[in-house]
Amino acid sequence: MTYYKPAYRSGSLEIICGPMFSGKSEELMRRLRRSKIARQNVLTFKHRLDDRHSTEQLVSHDGNCLDAQPLMDPAVIQELGLKSDVHVIGIDEVQFFPLSIVSAICALVAAGKRVIVAGLNLDFRCVPFGPMPTLLAIADSITKLSAICSICGNEGHFTQRLVDGKPAHFDDHIIMVGAQEAYQARCRTCYKIDKMATL
Repeated sequence: MTYYKPAYRSGSLEIICGPMFSGKSEELMRRLRRSKIARQNVLTFKHRLDDRHSTEQLVSHDGNCLDAQPLMDPAVIQELGLKSDVHVIGIDEVQFFPLSIVSAICALVAAGKRVIVAGLNLDFRCVPFGPMPTLLAIADSITKLSAICSICGNEGHFTQRLVDGKPAHFDDHIIMVGAQEAYQARCRTCYKIDKMATL
């Protein structure tokens, strides 16, 4: 029996998601470092909004870092990623990008690239965040991480935003870059919001 084997390298989309403090960036960096050890050419991107620790590096909450290009335009990611000598593309904080990131990623995967993205699957209101629902629907593999609830110590699957130490209101701005001073990981029981989303 003869099996058909495509002449091109098959692309893929891997998603790493979860709440804040779940180790998403750390896992993304681990996979990208392994690709470099395998002598693959890697491009790493982050959204320009994420300037908490560094403007030109991915930085995990554990302090590990990896060089990355800060961008806002998915078309630039697509253009750079489609170069023939690029094998792997990593994108951190993918939830901040506009919906056009989906078509850019699809073009890279169709061109045989391995695309690995990390991001929040839910915003602080427990609403699916930006392009994440669509990316999760078309992904080849999904790694959903959890954090530790800062209140009770159970598995934390939600991101609690705090304003002056109190839970933020549902109608507050969706995007507010911050770390432990503004966010906590919470379990379903300990998560608080003044009203729930209607989806």
